[in-house]
Amino acid sequence: MSADGNLLEPPGGAEYASFERLASHYNPLHTYDLAKGDQKHYQQQYADIYFLRLAMLKPAVEEAAREAWEDFQVAGEVVHPVDRVLDVRQGELCWVVGTIYMDMPLKPNILEDISKDHWIAVPPAREKYRSPSGEDQTMLEDESGRLRLIGTPLQTTMLVTGCIVAVMGTENANGDFEIIDLKVADLPRQPQRWERDDSSAVLENAANGKRKIAKDQPRGNGGKVAIISGLGISGHEANSLTIDLLMEFLLGEACGLPEQQKACKISRLIIAGNALSEASPLPAADDLTGKKANKKYGYDASAYNPAPTAHLDNFLSTLLPSIPITLIPGASDPANVSLPQQPIHPAMLPHSRAYAAVPGSSEPGWFDSSTNPWEGDVDGWRMLGTGGQPIDDVFKYVEGDNRLDMMESLLRWRCGAPTAPDTLWCYPFQEKDPFVIEECPHVYFVGNQPRFESAVIDGPAGQNVTLIAVPIFRETGEVVLLDTDSLEVEIIKFDIFDKS
Repeated sequence: MSADGNLLEPPGGAEYASFERLASHYNPLHTYDLAKGDQKHYQQQYADIYFLRLAMLKPAVEEAAREAWEDFQVAGEVVHPVDRVLDVRQGELCWVVGTIYMDMPLKPNILEDISKDHWIAVPPAREKYRSPSGEDQTMLEDESGRLRLIGTPLQTTMLVTGCIVAVMGTENANGDFEIIDLKVADLPRQPQRWERDDSSAVLENAANGKRKIAKDQPRGNGGKVAIISGLGISGHEANSLTIDLLMEFLLGEACGLPEQQKACKISRLIIAGNALSEASPLPAADDLTGKKANKKYGYDASAYNPAPTAHLDNFLSTLLPSIPITLIPGASDPANVSLPQQPIHPAMLPHSRAYAAVPGSSEPGWFDSSTNPWEGDVDGWRMLGTGGQPIDDVFKYVEGDNRLDMMESLLRWRCGAPTAPDTLWCYPFQEKDPFVIEECPHVYFVGNQPRFESAVIDGPAGQNVTLIAVPIFRETGEVVLLDTDSLEVEIIKFDIFDKS
């Protein structure tokens, strides 16, 4: 191989330097881990999640509203806050905090689904819940009651069920609350880079009586994090060529020296959902009844195809000796359907699990099979990522297809999955809503999106967040590279030459 990376050269006696992959500083959070075994219950009421969310976000929303509307007047009348929705009085200028509820006739209704289960075919999934005839209504509710909202700000502001807002206006003669303005919590406090790592080190050193680590110690290494989603491994050989090209690139076995030098700077691979292709749909109740008589014990090749998970395990175990991997489950992966999805069971990946952390260990392993959503620190930056289900569900509530606007709205609402549990399945939390974003990430990525998009948004206290919509690799062949020094984003595309 020549110095310029040309592979079409005769072998020579020159010696070439070997490249070493840059190290990755990885410190995951376990925000979305659920209790194990009999400690996990599903008998609770799901409505408690909305009350928990309102209780957690109401102080921040009230603070934002008070700063914006203090001494605000209309026709000499000064606006005043009210504590509950039912305390709103007709004709009085006031503002109140509550939870948005979108009353949309086209939304799925579990009661209707149960009543029609035995006599009608399952309707196809709707792309949008919005009614073309304008029957949708926006409500504001809290523990006391519900109030119907109207007004121009509703046409210009993105709202979905579950977001916490403050609305200012007056109640008209029809009992509707006519909005003048609307406020949300906006971005929360953003930790400094390396803040959590340094805090942990200081506490550990203090306990052991050792010297503290200097916070100004240089740690930038110019590394990159590769983020990919939608591998869609199906087990068919015809679909594996592009994945093989990706694997060879990450291992530094493809192309010439320039590309190998680029590959060795990739310090971690994050797979953001849908590593496996879509599984077969759940069978209908009638089909299950007919199969009970022919039930087989043990392995049934007609009911389970091990090829996709075996190919995924081979893909991961080939990469893991060279690069650490974080695996986030998605909608088509073998994990629980409801959010937060728990890690893919290690029994599904017998070769890759050898690189995982020992059970009970506090240190992360080289292979981290994590939850969806996932939160953690990579090279000091706080990152938040999902497999795409929350954004895909918000898309059904709003007009247009601007995924970056939806991602920005979720951060400013401080809620990672606002539509759960209304139209997005989730665990019935009773003590705390983990989807509330308490610290602002530096990077927020969402997997399995229609196309690659990236933007940087800022907050009122100087926060800066890099938004990344990660495309489906199986359709686009694109991998996102995030620079861990500058947080700049670039794309690498893998494609197969087609003569036609």
